[in-house]
Amino acid sequence: MTHPLDLTANAIADGIRMGAFSAQTVVAESIRRAKAVGDRLNAFAVIREEQALEAARLADRAVARGDATGPLLGVPFAAKDLTPTSGDLTTLGSWTKGDWVPEETALCVRRLQAAGAILIGKTTTPEFAFSSFTNSPRWGVTRNPWNPQRTSGGSSGGAGVAVATGVVPFAEGTDMGGSVRIPAAFCGVVGLKPSLGRIPMTILPSVFDNISHFGPLARNVADAVAFMQATAGGSDEDITSLPIGFDVLAARAGELEGRRFALSLDLGYYQIQPQVEAVIRQAVTEMRKAGAIVDEVAIGWTRAVNDEWFDLWCVFMSAFFGDELAGHRHHMDPSVVSMIERGLAMNATAYKRVELLRTAMWRDMARLFERYDALLCPTCAITAPLVSETDDDYVATLPDGRFKGLDLTCPFNMLPQLPALSLPAGFAEDGLPVGLQIVGRRFADEDVLSIAAAVEARLAVAGINADRFAAATAVRAIA
Repeated sequence: MTHPLDLTANAIADGIRMGAFSAQTVVAESIRRAKAVGDRLNAFAVIREEQALEAARLADRAVARGDATGPLLGVPFAAKDLTPTSGDLTTLGSWTKGDWVPEETALCVRRLQAAGAILIGKTTTPEFAFSSFTNSPRWGVTRNPWNPQRTSGGSSGGAGVAVATGVVPFAEGTDMGGSVRIPAAFCGVVGLKPSLGRIPMTILPSVFDNISHFGPLARNVADAVAFMQATAGGSDEDITSLPIGFDVLAARAGELEGRRFALSLDLGYYQIQPQVEAVIRQAVTEMRKAGAIVDEVAIGWTRAVNDEWFDLWCVFMSAFFGDELAGHRHHMDPSVVSMIERGLAMNATAYKRVELLRTAMWRDMARLFERYDALLCPTCAITAPLVSETDDDYVATLPDGRFKGLDLTCPFNMLPQLPALSLPAGFAEDGLPVGLQIVGRRFADEDVLSIAAAVEARLAVAGINADRFAAATAVRAIA
């Protein structure tokens, strides 16, 4: 039988509001699963058992009194260990923060709580969210629910596991180079990098950073929509946030018939695993059966996109975390140390010139959007790699000139105004999930979600992803 926790976020809230089941029932099961998944896969840095159960009791009392309640009443969710939450240990995956317990909660999380959602825990992240592999010096390795010898992805790796294993219907993540979309693809869930400014970014020392995004990892598109409805909208806490709300009706599933999409399997330069390509082509075939027009296009980008994004990322790390080297170098991740040192040595003029490449990339995409509603490509070039590997294993130019890269996500942090969503597209020959990345026009988040919902529905009709949560069930059964 389906547990209430396995319903969509809105259905959970409706059931609690109508008295079909209690918030305490839902939250207690969420905590039980969090502990079980934590033991096997190391998805959580903190589980807020007492606080979450008390919030659930308060929600049930509000229903009993007939009080007005929020749209996400009693819905459990998780936040990333990068994101401050009042009263909770927040480490950023690092020993450098000691046992920091913030006094204030980030706006994104506050908005979810104001809508009635209940924070049940903080999910693991690599140190300062630097990596596509969730493996931190403080919390260790977070593993993939489909194969524990593989990575969950990063940097929102614990969040991906929490959603894929049914602990929560959605989790908060951050995305500076793919950190929502990579674990979403590797764990088989939905992950959205919203357009820059749709959700205020308030957790960085600077509010002028332009590669960083909050975004949902969610069991399905409907749950990602519920997250966006609660969190989107401008705020003076972030000067770059957009003073626009979120149109739920526009985000609902539309028709694929007659819509035009561009398909680039490699963005011009990636080496794509044949098993990944096969899954993407199968999904595209289903879109065409539903009446969509999908044309393969040539995008002439090169490895310079990744290299220059990495320069930006190293400067980000050195600017915001470089001061930690003096007192904590000895227990920091050596890769973090190397990135900080690279950023500190970066020439300011060279840093500014990265904008020239970003400008050329935008002009390419602007021309593409003159003919197409969205760009389709793989989220990652490969399925989840072994936990023993690192990002450095996926930075090479191969003998045939192709780039041996892990993800196709960081190019769209170079174009932060473009929403980019990873949708589960099926399973590769090795039994691991593959994500289809849908990149939309600037600030057209609702349209990207609508397209994703339509593709999700079409794949379900075709029987693709029918066993998408089999791994979640297996992990919980073993635990």
